[in-house]
Amino acid sequence: MLFRCYKPVPPSSDFIEHFWLYDDYASAYVHERILPTGSFELVFNLCDNQLRIYEDEPRLRSCYSGAIVSGPYEGFFVTDRTEEASVLGVHFKPGGAFPFFGLSAYELANTHLDLAMIWGPEAQDIRERLAVASSSEHRFRVLESALLSRLRRPLDHHPAVSLALHSLRSGNSHAVIRKLAGEAGLSDRRFINVFRSEVGLNPKLFHRVQRFQRVLIRVHRLPEPEWGQLALEYGYFDQSHLIRDFLAFSGFSPADYLRRLKELHNKRLHVKSNHLPVSG
Repeated sequence: MLFRCYKPVPPSSDFIEHFWLYDDYASAYVHERILPTGSFELVFNLCDNQLRIYEDEPRLRSCYSGAIVSGPYEGFFVTDRTEEASVLGVHFKPGGAFPFFGLSAYELANTHLDLAMIWGPEAQDIRERLAVASSSEHRFRVLESALLSRLRRPLDHHPAVSLALHSLRSGNSHAVIRKLAGEAGLSDRRFINVFRSEVGLNPKLFHRVQRFQRVLIRVHRLPEPEWGQLALEYGYFDQSHLIRDFLAFSGFSPADYLRRLKELHNKRLHVKSNHLPVSG
């Protein structure tokens, strides 16, 4: 299996966290559960011009082309591992996708969309160029160039969004929407609408997803997490509150998630970031 990751430089790095590539990827599991990050993903299947996405359970299937945009989700969705043997993607920073697609980010929340619906025939042309590129570095350059050619003005976040993203991503306390709106000089309603338009989720939900992500990082580093302590450390009311959010975003309780993760590691199986292989 080949895995490559590329962190871009400005101006791409103002909007994009990283580019990623998996080639010759295989897993003993048929499906992979994708956990929410609060950001957009752009994904290209380099082998076949098709991707399948399952909402909530594998029986609820949607088929897309081999070039799709994944909006920010408030829960998990499931992918078909057999169609991800060779895939290339872009992981945008939260709020970083808005200059590239010409749509309100909120229109793409909790959904996938064929890239051709936004970029037209160019989407298929880019996928074909990526598929035949001679190296991972060449693929990253081709995709970065294509994205830069699609940048739309304005390139800067609304000042209220910049302020909120910093506060909601880095803080461990509960999101105080009224305080953030007041600091930006906006009404609560206007602040929420501006934030959703550029990020895709409302500020409170975005804060919950970011907190869940910080807990996930700790869970992957700690052999035996103390859930009550983690709950207090990351600003949950109590352990039950943490469990409810974990179930909402992953479909598993924290203990069940950790048990499954340990089983995968014991089998020496590779686990992608924000993915959890599942049998069904």
